[in-house]
Amino acid sequence: MSQRKGGAAGGEKIKDDFHVIHKVPTGDSPYVRAKHVQLVEKDPEAAIVLFWKAINAGDRVDSALKDMAVVMKQQDRAEEAIEAIKSFRDRCSKQAQESLDNVLIDLYKKCGMIEEQIELLKQKLRMIYQGEAFNGKPTKTARSHGKKFQVSIKQETSRILQQNYLAAEVVYKKAQMIDPDGNKACNLSLCLIKLGRYDEARSILQDVLHGRIIVSSGSGSSPADDSKAKNRADEMLHQLDEFEYYCNSQQQSSTSLPPFSTTLSPSFEETIVEGLDKLMMNNNEWVPSFKSSRRLPIFEEISQLRDQLACM
Repeated sequence: MSQRKGGAAGGEKIKDDFHVIHKVPTGDSPYVRAKHVQLVEKDPEAAIVLFWKAINAGDRVDSALKDMAVVMKQQDRAEEAIEAIKSFRDRCSKQAQESLDNVLIDLYKKCGMIEEQIELLKQKLRMIYQGEAFNGKPTKTARSHGKKFQVSIKQETSRILQQNYLAAEVVYKKAQMIDPDGNKACNLSLCLIKLGRYDEARSILQDVLHGRIIVSSGSGSSPADDSKAKNRADEMLHQLDEFEYYCNSQQQSSTSLPPFSTTLSPSFEETIVEGLDKLMMNNNEWVPSFKSSRRLPIFEEISQLRDQLACM
């Protein structure tokens, strides 16, 4: 009898080890079967069908919807994944909404839906500034490659802003293709600087300074505008030199480096807003999107892109 108990215990241990190794939950529910098919049988299309069954059965809907969207993205079905999240996220808990937003941002990026990506990033920043992120807590537990770690509000804000700068870079590059000028080139350089891509930024600024930006005949840029852009590029190059010199002098020191914006510009976000506002298109001409001089807060830094992106 003791041998039977020992055998049963050994079988349970093997079963538990299997679930740990393959990261498959225990049980026999629709969601568990979907995870088994996804992770053990490696059949993503069958897993998607089972995830749908789990959602319809109300079985671990938070996880089922998120996992299904991730698998759909891997199968180049990102647009379907977006519609699935939009249609079924109301069945998920309040705690699951943030992780669903993160999946949506990745899906928007994969589909080239920059406008929607920016809008959702803005929404996440608003939640942070209004104290609604992380359910009001200063940190949250995140997971990557099966490992848990703590993320602070500051780290989350930095991550979201980084994604915003990447989106702004796309917009400015597209704008330069449509209607190049020195000022937009300087704004593109600012985005690259914020992303730590100093060599690329320097190359663009040098092009502006030496008149290598080919301005289109219908842009409306005047010699005075060209001169202002060159002066701005010269100033930015000087500040970039100072910053890189400071970085080199601190390489052997444990002193942490200040963000470039403290050296370069105290109002980087305002500069981006002002520049992007002028990228709004109307009757094939670049015009300001609004006349108000009121500066928007940081989370509105790329809020005026809807019409401009629609023209790309």
